[in-house]
Amino acid sequence: MKMKYEEAVRQLEAIVEKMEQGELDVDSMADQLKQAQELVKLCKQKLKHTDDAIQKLLADQ
Repeated sequence: MKMKYEEAVRQLEAIVEKMEQGELDVDSMADQLKQAQELVKLCKQKLKHTDDAIQKLLADQ
């Protein structure tokens, strides 16, 4: 999944909003939860990569 962090967060927010509004049936909710898991994983990876890059820059100074 190749997308920017901000887009992943927007998609997660949209999924949460649909859940809170009760817009999803059980089957749709299962699919949306699976997608949300992938988006959370992507966000964590991007944050970890950024943190690692910052730590490397700080260590090189």
